[in-house]
Amino acid sequence: MSAPVSLGPEDMAGSHQLLRVVDALAEAFADLSAGRVSSPPRTVVPHDGQRELLTATSVWERHGVGSVKITTLTPGNPDRGLPLIHGIVALTDLDTGRIVALLEGAGLTAVRTAAAAALATRLCAPADAADLAVLGAGAQARALVPAMAAVRPVRTVRVFSRTPERTARFARWISDTTDGRVRTVVCDTAEDAVSDAALICTATSTSGRQPLVEAGWVRPGAHVNVIGGTHEDALELDPALLAQAFVTVEDRAAACAEAGEVRAALAGGLIDAHALHELGELVTGTAGPMGRTSVFRSVGMAIEDTAAAAALAAGART
Repeated sequence: MSAPVSLGPEDMAGSHQLLRVVDALAEAFADLSAGRVSSPPRTVVPHDGQRELLTATSVWERHGVGSVKITTLTPGNPDRGLPLIHGIVALTDLDTGRIVALLEGAGLTAVRTAAAAALATRLCAPADAADLAVLGAGAQARALVPAMAAVRPVRTVRVFSRTPERTARFARWISDTTDGRVRTVVCDTAEDAVSDAALICTATSTSGRQPLVEAGWVRPGAHVNVIGGTHEDALELDPALLAQAFVTVEDRAAACAEAGEVRAALAGGLIDAHALHELGELVTGTAGPMGRTSVFRSVGMAIEDTAAAAALAAGART
């Protein structure tokens, strides 16, 4: 019996691997919207006030795989020079029950989250979107830049985070990894970063209910990927924008339960659940934003881990 394939962050890097995951997620989201996939809510066990232990599992029967993910979330880690997220994902063969791959959890989370944002961007953003704004400077922000560049002709990246030193390191990393092909601008405020950007990605660890991005800062026709926040009431984006925008989510029920901006917009009567468009519906032919401002609000679902792990493990075997 062969040992499970072991994949670390370096094995998941690169545009080829990312696009493989994007395609797998498109298929998985289509199955999710059609009711062919079960992706139960994750189990979250808080401790010590801020830290969390999370578990998530799902099965993708059509591809004969399932996964179990164990993750820790430690908000104080970035100040220690450690990753916010640690974890592991076990991919199983449903026919034999064997564990066929073990994947480093933080790396997989970053890749599949960036790939989901890339899929939403591919489906919703203007084809010529070249100016990208990124709020946040952690591992997820680093995953988002190449993900956006893989699906849109990114030429400029404006970056902002609340820690100037990390922002400067992030900007240098972008310049180094793109060989100077992408112009990088460090901004003093979130508004400076966001204003006039065609693409906006928020990837912060905020726990606050004061939005980091005001609705009036987002130019008409822009696309916004909202993927940060540390709990279901945290806000990165002004919920008022959801009333004006084409809003895309992975799953309506999950977004209504876990996405701070969606929960706030629903509670304030700004939208109802019917205003939320699932990614799977867009994949299978539902009309997209048609030039309107668009927002993708991600919460992360277990089926994303399963699909991404399967795609990456298959890539490693070829």
